[in-house]
Amino acid sequence: MPSTKHTVLVVEDDAALAEALSDTLELAGYTVKLVSDGEDAITVIEKGGVDIVVSDVHMKRMDGHSLLKQIKARFADTPVILMTAYGSIEKAVEAMRDGAVDYLVKPFEAEVLVNMVGCNLSSPNHDVNRMIGDSPATQELSSLARRVAAKDVTVMITGESGTGKEVLAQYIHNNSARAGKSFVAINCAAIPENMLEATLFGYEKGAFTGAYKACPGKFELANGGTLLLDEISEMEPGLQSKLLRVLQERVVERLGGNRAIELDVRVLATSNRDMPAEVAAGRFREDLFYRLNVFPIHIQPLRARREDILPLAEFMLSKHADNNAGNIPALSKAAREALLQHDWPGNVRELENVMQRAMVLCEGSEISLADLHFESVTIGQLRNAENTDTPAASEESGSTDGAAGLNGDLRQREWQIIVEALRQARGSRKATAEKLGISQRTLRYKLARMREAGVSIPGEFDAQTA
Repeated sequence: MPSTKHTVLVVEDDAALAEALSDTLELAGYTVKLVSDGEDAITVIEKGGVDIVVSDVHMKRMDGHSLLKQIKARFADTPVILMTAYGSIEKAVEAMRDGAVDYLVKPFEAEVLVNMVGCNLSSPNHDVNRMIGDSPATQELSSLARRVAAKDVTVMITGESGTGKEVLAQYIHNNSARAGKSFVAINCAAIPENMLEATLFGYEKGAFTGAYKACPGKFELANGGTLLLDEISEMEPGLQSKLLRVLQERVVERLGGNRAIELDVRVLATSNRDMPAEVAAGRFREDLFYRLNVFPIHIQPLRARREDILPLAEFMLSKHADNNAGNIPALSKAAREALLQHDWPGNVRELENVMQRAMVLCEGSEISLADLHFESVTIGQLRNAENTDTPAASEESGSTDGAAGLNGDLRQREWQIIVEALRQARGSRKATAEKLGISQRTLRYKLARMREAGVSIPGEFDAQTA
């Protein structure tokens, strides 16, 4: 059950703003394509693979309103969000009449853009009424999820990184009575601690430096629908207590405000950790755990449900066929056997990476064994070290470099893989952690060790100056 990564086409002729928009959307987990005018945008859309367009209005050659009309005439199913510094009610009405799904007036907060894109994207690109896989475990999971969806209970979804926890959460929402309302997801590990509270609960104008206007939080945006707290185990203890109060009282107050906002939100949570162990270790509040763990669902790793491997691989080939001129290559017998024999330490996310690479390398109508390139074994070691590669574990083992038994050569290779993954992800910590199949907390610790060793971290200069 892959976590579908939508592609956003940003059309903006201001290079600095275009880069900022791209960084914001990539940090939110989207793939971003950038062009500087409407004519180039049409060329990109014609090639396929664009899920939503975010376009400036005032541009040379073809402005945003003209681009909108062309998209609605030729690619009617592609949603378009327009943004301009010259907003007015009349312009917004005109844009909506011409087919825009929404209208942003500059300047706007980063979370406003991310929320608007998320709300106007379609569901993941597969049938939301079924789950891909033939294994008994997946069939049982599908049946259980449908029954849980019918009851408005809080669900805790656990499983290794890359197993598809967010996709299962979306499946539950889409099969519930709230399906017509918003599905809002927030990755608790991807947002800095000092921003997460404001992102969750919202804030009033003047609540803190830079809060020049009021902004609703994720709870408000999900009102009437479903809120997914992704990787909840990464939330700091101080914020856990505030979250518990909101869940108990079903009301939220924005930062800097004193008005209680009543909530009608179904909450789903995910974690790739052993939650009872996190509670026992004092890293997660016991009362919050029991508040979230009303109905626990565990997703087994892909290696434990091998009957799902080939159906998932074929589904992925079909999903990515638009990037290969619409041709869907078949899997050779040798390729099928190799897929079935691999242990998939990165789970479904790793499988999707392998299939995307195979689509690029395949030159005929069949994917051969030579087209399959699996992740390095060191990445599997990174994932397996998830719960042991911490400062505490290093002290207990007597290690001075926190390498958890890796010798110097292997540690250098591990760092090379992390650096390369960061470069490919353009510095995005979220995307890098997903690619490596580890949590962002583990990635942050490893990066700290690399800095101490004098290793240059890609993207850090840009992140500090952006």
